[in-house]
Amino acid sequence: MNMANVNITVPKEMEDWINKADDYRIFERNAMMLYPYIRDLTISYGKATEILGVSKLDLIEFYGKMGLSYLNQSDEDIEKELAVYQNFKV
Repeated sequence: MNMANVNITVPKEMEDWINKADDYRIFERNAMMLYPYIRDLTISYGKATEILGVSKLDLIEFYGKMGLSYLNQSDEDIEKELAVYQNFKV
């Protein structure tokens, strides 16, 4: 995954935690930064998984643990997901 440095302004008290973040904390931060764009439909869960380098199921599970439901999608998106799962049904 290609990475870029981005300057953001945070409260001074956050500096130590951000600078000492491990890989999982970096994933958490990046996933939470992307969530508003998923919520307002600027990007899809699929695009977010591409950006973050994780599976869709892992991202859905992460957001679920944070109390952010996957089923906030539109009815049309849910129907598309169900159709995909129906095609794989044994």
